[in-house]
Amino acid sequence: MKPTLFLCFIFLLVLSLASCATPGNLAKNNASSDNQSLSVSPEEEVVRENYVIGPGDILNISAWKNEDLTRQVTVLPDGTFSFPLIGAVKASGKTANQLKNELEKKITPYSPEPTISVMVAEVNGNIVYVIGRTNRPGMFPLHTDVTVLQALSMAGGLTPFADKDSIKIIRTTGANTQVFKFDYDKVSNGKKLEQNIVLQRGDVIVVP
Repeated sequence: MKPTLFLCFIFLLVLSLASCATPGNLAKNNASSDNQSLSVSPEEEVVRENYVIGPGDILNISAWKNEDLTRQVTVLPDGTFSFPLIGAVKASGKTANQLKNELEKKITPYSPEPTISVMVAEVNGNIVYVIGRTNRPGMFPLHTDVTVLQALSMAGGLTPFADKDSIKIIRTTGANTQVFKFDYDKVSNGKKLEQNIVLQRGDVIVVP
């Protein structure tokens, strides 16, 4: 190939690549990417609405047109957090919407018609543990009601060496400890469904 023809070929190739990376195309690609990352499924929204706040959770609380009441708080082990004007507020056991309504009522005497927003920034307290012979043992956050069978699925299912009929759920409430039996084969076959209990915060599933 002659030098002149080779240079022309390189010039045309550069022009072609530049046209693919025009600002308009980049903007479209970025917008498409942003739309995908910001999209939230209806199921996720329902989970967020129904989530019950617990100790360790981090909340973002904001008040419209009042920066002094906008802050991030951590729910303490006793289930409370401190908030300006009203002091200690009980958050544990409530949804974000219930807590929002309570804050607005308590703040009203100090700031008429407040508009409060409450969002759960991090879920740290509502956790169950799966230990033993599962494929992914560990701790799992409870965003909504989860049964034993669902938790075992979240842990990747049982390993081939698991003792399926000797699974136990250990629940500690204060000074009391309860142990529930769980027979995987029978429950998964539609029998002894009463063993497939809804898990509570802090439950430990032991798979021997």
